[in-house]
This record gives sequence, structure tokens and C-alpha cells, in this order.
Amino acid sequence: MIIRYLVVFTAFLYLSACDSGPNFATLCKENPEICEEFTEDSWCKRERIAVGVANVEAKLSPNNDLPKFNQLIAYEGYEKCISHAAKIEHIKLKEKKTRRINNMILARARIEELTQSTKSSEHPRLLYYHWTRELDEQALEKFLALEGTKALETSESQYELATYYIKRDPTKTLQLLFRSLELLEDSTDINDEVFKSLSSIFAKKNKAKQAYIWLKVLSLYDPEDPVLNHNALENYIATHDLDYEFLDQVAEATLNKIESLQFIAPKF
Repeated sequence: MIIRYLVVFTAFLYLSACDSGPNFATLCKENPEICEEFTEDSWCKRERIAVGVANVEAKLSPNNDLPKFNQLIAYEGYEKCISHAAKIEHIKLKEKKTRRINNMILARARIEELTQSTKSSEHPRLLYYHWTRELDEQALEKFLALEGTKALETSESQYELATYYIKRDPTKTLQLLFRSLELLEDSTDINDEVFKSLSSIFAKKNKAKQAYIWLKVLSLYDPEDPVLNHNALENYIATHDLDYEFLDQVAEATLNKIESLQFIAPKF
């Protein structure tokens, strides 16, 4: 695990240079496909770097399926970004739109290629991917068969498992979401969708205090999240007559535990 992160971190330093300069020559000499895959554009630099990091990881670990999942997610992120950029008209530089459309088409082709090449993978993250993107029921069956095994004992897989149960078993979903937070190994990997899901489930259970706490955790973690309009918390407090000062303290303490990787899932 440590070696993997060192490799990716090194790759990130190199890839950052694709846009800033110093190590550009070294990077492109050793991995020319990384800097040449997409036509240079001022948009979506972060997403293009993410694609490069994922591609370096896959290149260095050809027999590991997790990097292939990371490639798919990275290409999806880039495709989403460049698709938006391609809609922007340039009066004087219309060739920019053409380049962006070409990059978008290339990203979509890579997603399709990777999707097809990983159809037979047994890796839980790819099984989940093929279920959610391709509606592959066989992949879902294999994914669910791994429940309770070490293969799904990761923060990411516990959340993914929770998305299956969210409309089927809310209580079990809560357990999985809490376990996802408990299994975090890096504070940079926090998935704020967990906070949103927890708040939503508690709200549906008419547990206003718990729902507010997780909504507040979300606001503390990401004040710019679109779920939170400027009156969301105030309206919730007023509607449910909450002692928000105490609940805010609970939310802050909870987020501190999550970010310091000391969160312990409550028992049901």
C-alpha cells in the first residue's frame, strides 16, 4: 500500500509538470502517451492530471485491476469536464471547441475500451462499476456475494454496498455508511456523499437531531456543496425547533474524529 501511494505521488509530481514546466521533458520522455493523449487545452487541467496519474499507476501495475477502476473514474471525470467546456463557443478561436470535442470523443472511446476490457474482472470496485454503469446484474450478484468478506472491508466498498441497500434496508444502510467512515485510511479520501446519505436517512426516519448533525458535518466539511443553499440549515433549525448550538458542537467533534481517522461506528 505504501509503495503504491509513493508511486502515485511521484507520478502526480511529474504530471503537475505537464502544466507547469520543470519536469515536462522527463515525464513525456518516459511516458509520452500521458502528455500527448489529449490536445493541450486550458480547461480541465486537474482532470487531465488525474487521468495521467491513473494511467501511470496502471502502467506500473498491469496485473492489478484496481488501477483500471481508477482509470475509468479519471476518464469519466475528464469527459464530464471537457464535455461542458466543449459547449462554450469561441467567436475568435472556434478551433478550441473542435479540439475539446475531439478530446471528449477520445475520452469516451477510452471509457468504452476500458469498460469492455474489464468485463470479466472479479475486483469488487469493477463489479460495482459494471453494475452501476452497465446495469450488469451478474456483476451485481458477484459484488453482493462478497458481502461480509475482507474484499469489501474498505471505506469505498462499504459505501458502494450502502448504495445498494439504501432503498431496501435503511438501518443496514446506516451501519454500512458508519462503517465506511470507520474504515477510512486517509483523510483526503473522505466521501461527502456519506454525510448526505446519513442526513437523508435520518430525516426520513424523523430523527431531526441526527439529520441536522450530519447536514452540519457536510457544511463544515464543504461549505460550497450545492446541497446547502444559504438558508438550508436555518430552515431546518426553525422547522424542528432544534438546540443548534449543542448539535453544532456534536457535528464539529464528529468531523474532527472522521478527519483524524478516529471515528468509531455506533452500535445498533
